[in-house]
Amino acid sequence: MKQSFFLSAAAAALLVTSAVQAADLRMSWWGGDSRHVATQEALKACGAKYGHTINPEFTGFKGHLEKLTTQIAGGTEADIMQVNWPWLPLFSPHGDGFADLNELSGTIKLDNWTKEQLDSATVEGKLDGLPVSTTGRVYMFNKTTFEKAGIPVPTSFAELIAAGKVFQEKLGDDYYPFQASQENAVLLIGQIATQLSGKDLVDPETGQVSWSKDQLVQAINFYQSLVDAHVVPSWKAAAAEGNVMLHEDPRWANGMIGGSYEWDSTYFKYSDPLKASGGVLEPVKILKVDGAVTEGVYRKPSMLFSISKNSKNKEAAAQIVNCLMNEPEGINALGATRGLPASKAAAALLSETGKVNPILLKANEIVMASEGPSISPYNEHPQIRDIFKDTLEEFAYGAISADETADRIIEDANATLSELN
Repeated sequence: MKQSFFLSAAAAALLVTSAVQAADLRMSWWGGDSRHVATQEALKACGAKYGHTINPEFTGFKGHLEKLTTQIAGGTEADIMQVNWPWLPLFSPHGDGFADLNELSGTIKLDNWTKEQLDSATVEGKLDGLPVSTTGRVYMFNKTTFEKAGIPVPTSFAELIAAGKVFQEKLGDDYYPFQASQENAVLLIGQIATQLSGKDLVDPETGQVSWSKDQLVQAINFYQSLVDAHVVPSWKAAAAEGNVMLHEDPRWANGMIGGSYEWDSTYFKYSDPLKASGGVLEPVKILKVDGAVTEGVYRKPSMLFSISKNSKNKEAAAQIVNCLMNEPEGINALGATRGLPASKAAAALLSETGKVNPILLKANEIVMASEGPSISPYNEHPQIRDIFKDTLEEFAYGAISADETADRIIEDANATLSELN
């Protein structure tokens, strides 16, 4: 009886597979070297299993949104895409920007995700993608560099600020205990404002900025205090050096920058470059400012795997997506290069086979255990992010005061949010 059941299941699987003709597909994503290598191996394994060829298209994060925007506008996007969760309002405001994966549930095992996870990627009833993981920002420090400076890895902002002077005196003017420029500066300031207010940037009831001017001014001035204390390189200094991505910066690889505030799912992206210099990257609990009413964790659904609505081979693409996220061939190859998987099948297999790096697990546990308000995807809307970056840049160059910066950010962000909503 048991044997006949398995034979029937195998026969059914064979019929489903044979019903989908061999296809030439494309998949696009961004990431670092470890993710690129793992994803290509996974595509080879899944392609071989189902008889499909999948051409990889990968880049770093910088510029990927612009590339994807151009492709989607021209209908030339890949069959399978890695899509950042905050991009859903950009590409699919009414849910029809991607293939509805509910219609492919016969191929993709959607029961491996919770209702909450599926809801986070659903727009007006259409499932636009599948969450790869739940991710959040975590503080990471190069333990080796701090040992070289003769001090422990910081566990508070007070310790981090004190480290600035120690780094300068013991290691030299080119050494900094932390990095916070461009987007990281925006996110750091945002976290401080959230800690002080207990609220996300966007009020879910009004759709407007929830932080008060005073809270935002405090957060901006706190960032400036880190610059003044030689904790982080100035915005101007980072710009003069070309705003090099941290994982590509030789100073990071050589241990001259001691820490950063990054996504837990990108741990390997930042730990891999440290191997040559013997650096050890250690995640720590969220640092809090005086007067904080919450840790202000920035936690959200990670990137999604979506299928193009223009794909001529949606069923074939669905087979590959299911293989990558729910089947051993894809799961084993991808490992945890995009963080701990949201798929129950993937999480269970990686746990059973010991393929989850304990440090990555620690980083994710910090994110999941930390407290903070729910995050709106509008935090990362390009127009909102540009308002912060452009205005903070003026502040960093001394063109406007912290008061003026806060006023302008709130006014411009509210106007933009009104248009978007």
